[in-house]
Formats: sequence, structure tokens, C-alpha cells
Amino acid sequence: MRLDMPLTDREFDELDHFLLSDRCSDECMTLDALHGFLTALLIGPVPVPMEEWLPRIWGPSAKDAPKFRTPKEMERITGLIARFSNEIAMTFEVAPKDFEPLFSQFEADGHQYIDGEPWAWGFWEGMQMRAQDWDAAWESDLGPLLQPIYLLGAEELEDDEMPLVDTPAKVHRLSLEIEAALPEIRRYWIAHRKPGVPIEREAPKTGRNDLCACGSGKKYKKCCGAH
Repeated sequence: MRLDMPLTDREFDELDHFLLSDRCSDECMTLDALHGFLTALLIGPVPVPMEEWLPRIWGPSAKDAPKFRTPKEMERITGLIARFSNEIAMTFEVAPKDFEPLFSQFEADGHQYIDGEPWAWGFWEGMQMRAQDWDAAWESDLGPLLQPIYLLGAEELEDDEMPLVDTPAKVHRLSLEIEAALPEIRRYWIAHRKPGVPIEREAPKTGRNDLCACGSGKKYKKCCGAH
């Protein structure tokens, strides 16, 4: 299997079918979430080796590993995922303007809407693989461009944030904002990333959802991190 070959429609469907099959856990990523996950890994602050990120596709714990019928099937599926990742990387490298997030669509109230939530969740999970390194972007001018990804992708939102995502029209708008922001997110990390070298810090950095170090009892993003 050549890793530089894009997936055919048949292979795309094969991977989609496997991820949705009963041999994967309920926690397994769907194909649109996987696309977002791989995109975050590819355009983010530091390369993450496949042996580290591959298990996260199946779920958050080791018990979520899929039930492959044979070693050959395991090789086949992981090969398709590797080629899927390479296809995204090649698009960014050769024709970045052609890149499109794998958003789903749905109809509601007689209108057609884009649903970027699964993709954004996958991208958010990719960010969590190197969350501290992504913090540098939150604290830059790029922070507002990451906000739609947070709103659609984070596991939990604050009560005052829920009204921002409570209608299909709002989800649709945020999905379009994500697509528009991706080129700038990529350009930011092209300028700041160090190939294969994680960003080092002398002390652990406060995450946006950690309690603020000032002792207020609020989350950092709602306290000192909001300034």
C-alpha cells in the first residue's frame, strides 16, 4: 500500500464503514471527526508521532481498541488512516486553497445547514494532544480565531456560552468561521513550530480550563486569562 496515494472513493467508504462498525467502540471517532483530528495534528505547533495519536482515534482508553479480525485487517485499516493523514498534508502542501473541512450537512426548518460539530470536536481532540503548546496561540491574536473551534468542539461549555451554539443557524455560522480561520491558523504555526521539538517551559503552564492561580476559584479563561 503506497502511503502517498490518496484514498479512492471505495477506500474512503471502507474506512467510514469500519469506524462505524460494531467492532469499534461507541467512543471511536467518525470519519468527519477523524478528519478534524488529523488536521489539528498536521497544522499544529509540533509533530505528534502516529504511535501516539492512533490509539486516540479508537477512544480515550485502551479498552476502546477495535476488534480486528486479523492482523492483515489491522494493517489495512491503519494504512488507510495513514494515507488519509498524508492526503490532508499533501493538500496543505500543494493546494492549501483547496482544503475543505469534512463537514456534514442537515436540514431543519426547511433550511440546509452545515454541521461542523463532529469535525470541530476532532480538531479539539487533536489540540489536546499538545494542549500546552497550543496555549501560545490562545494568548496571541489567533485566540479569537480558535474560539469557534472551542465552542463547537469542547466537551463542556460554560453556562453563558451555551446560547452561542443553541440553534442550527448558530452552528452553521460558527462552522463557516472555522473554515475561514484554518489558513491563518496554519500560517501561524508555520512561523512558530519547531519540527519534532515540543515547546519547553520551565514550569507547567495553567490550562484555559484549570483553576486560576490567583485563587479566585474561577477557571483561568474566565479570570486572568481573559485579560
